[in-house]
Amino acid sequence: MDTKIGITLPGGYCNSLTEYSRWHTREVPIGHIPMGGSNPIRIQSMTTVDTMDTIGSVEQTIRMVDAGCEYVRITAPSIKEANNLAEIKKGLRKRGYDVPLVADIHFTPNAAEVAARIVEKVRINPGNYADKKKFDQLNYTASAYQSELERIYAKFAPLVKICKEYGTAMRIGTNHGSLSDRIMSHYGDTPEGMVESAMEFIRICEDLNYHSIVVSMKSSNPQVMVRAYRLLVETMVAEGMNYPLHLGVTEAGDGEDGRIKSAVGIGTLLEDGLGDTVRVSLTEEPELEAPVAMALVNRYNARQELSARETISLPSKPTLATTKPTAYHAGEVNVFIGGAQVPRVVVDISKKNLKDPHTLTDVGYRYDLWLDKYHMGEQSVDFVYLGDTLPSFAMPGNLKQLYNYTTWLGIQNRSNIHPLFTLGQFVEATERDPQLNLVRIRNADLCTPAFEAMPLDKTVVFVVETDEPHGMADQRQFFGTLSDLELDNPVIIRRHYPAAEFAGPAGNLMDPEEPLSKLQLYAATDMGGLLVDGMGSGIWIDSPATPTDKLVSASFAILQATRSRISKTEYISCPSCGRTLFDLQETTQMIRGRTNHLKGLKIGIMGCIVNGPGEMADADYGYVGAGPGKITLYRGKEVVKRNVSTVDALDKLIEIIKEDGRWIDPESE
Repeated sequence: MDTKIGITLPGGYCNSLTEYSRWHTREVPIGHIPMGGSNPIRIQSMTTVDTMDTIGSVEQTIRMVDAGCEYVRITAPSIKEANNLAEIKKGLRKRGYDVPLVADIHFTPNAAEVAARIVEKVRINPGNYADKKKFDQLNYTASAYQSELERIYAKFAPLVKICKEYGTAMRIGTNHGSLSDRIMSHYGDTPEGMVESAMEFIRICEDLNYHSIVVSMKSSNPQVMVRAYRLLVETMVAEGMNYPLHLGVTEAGDGEDGRIKSAVGIGTLLEDGLGDTVRVSLTEEPELEAPVAMALVNRYNARQELSARETISLPSKPTLATTKPTAYHAGEVNVFIGGAQVPRVVVDISKKNLKDPHTLTDVGYRYDLWLDKYHMGEQSVDFVYLGDTLPSFAMPGNLKQLYNYTTWLGIQNRSNIHPLFTLGQFVEATERDPQLNLVRIRNADLCTPAFEAMPLDKTVVFVVETDEPHGMADQRQFFGTLSDLELDNPVIIRRHYPAAEFAGPAGNLMDPEEPLSKLQLYAATDMGGLLVDGMGSGIWIDSPATPTDKLVSASFAILQATRSRISKTEYISCPSCGRTLFDLQETTQMIRGRTNHLKGLKIGIMGCIVNGPGEMADADYGYVGAGPGKITLYRGKEVVKRNVSTVDALDKLIEIIKEDGRWIDPESE
């Protein structure tokens, strides 16, 4: 096999921005299930029970494999856990399971060297394998820095040689939150630092002629994660490398937020053909992670099968002027959309009961019958689409209404009421809104005479739609073409998800939670992939089979995950593992229950110190396991209280937030 196929990219970080094409990576054998090359995108997860609990580890691994995991990772924080991997492996083989095992190593090279003789793959973190993290600012001369690299070489080389001897694969897994003080001092808290941290170890492997390498660039911030992976690919290509990529957003959290945050990061990269294995990190049981990863990955396995039969390319003439997406800087329309405004949320309520003002509760406006007024929530939508149906009650004064053009023409009082045109209607219209005109359009329309005849001004907002198989690229090309045409009109991204997309094998809808989870994953991928690159002044998720309140919640969660609009408290919560010192799921829910009204605050909840203060560099406050029954509390990177009893820890955390003047009392209903 020629492992160099596909190394030379046309520019940028992927094969194409306009058609689906997986980047061809080197095939790496991991037990009997190889990764990379032409193999499917693999699914994996990590156990949460104590590694010394052999029976518990075996039972949980079996549940994970039955749920769809092709690799299972187990933590080995010391030599005793590394040695016990042999017992776990033996127990699995007795039960008829030969799943490749991955040892997760932090801080302990001696444990890695033991594990590499037992399991099929070891994961090491270059931030803490040979370096330390104390948040010290270090200064190096060129010769001193070179001496540090030689020290790392000497410490890392023994593991590489063992892996070569035993045929063990290795993941070099950079974590944004655990970059070493040396890297932080030299490169800063940046994607460049993340990439260089991994490349130092990859270059040592290459020097020792060892190539069974997988690489990851994980972060709890999807924007940072996406930039780091893209830069990693560019760097590897420049140095003649094409190692497989392990994709994951670390500390994603649980429920809707965890799924959407994961999909924004992972899905954006999958859209561009990057990624050979996926781990979705949820603060839930590990067997629940695999179905989420599979729902993400199956779209691309199916797309790859289709592209083998026919090229999935965009149908229109415009071409992107660059192989890298660039942010689209929209102008502002009536001080409401575009420009410096946060992205707006649009929801279709045209099929709802428009005779009852309580209907608007689902879109964030709670109607008070006694006062005859509406109360806005933190997640109140900005536009509602009513089609051709007029409500029989007065709408909130700050909620903008959209009607089909012909219906809009017949409305006398148009305060906060605006038309939604087709392209043809807008060109032919004899009357337009002097404030705000929304025009439904597709990428292919940009090549038509109708678009050339379109009378554009600053009142026009595009609603870009697509039904292309590679829809994100289709819509991304729309933004690129507008830039080429030197237009800056705001753009609302609209995606339609019919019920058939969530149907099971027999065509019947699955368990209600599964279609909802798929909608969250698909919309977060399709829209989040644009928003992380600065494209989009609004989003409109159209899914008739999904309850309106769920569409609203998903819309705001996507904007929060892309850091483009903050509307609620964010929890940076790690998935549990064998190192975890308390019940993460229970603790996360407890903390959420008392702090979820603190809009814009980021709280890190970490089971142990491995990614603790580092990953929480992106958080305002941190709650980290310090030992059995003990918690250390952080303000950013700073330790505020050490070894607090778990009984008192949440109260103490709230005290710190109050001392900083960032606490507000929750509103009573």
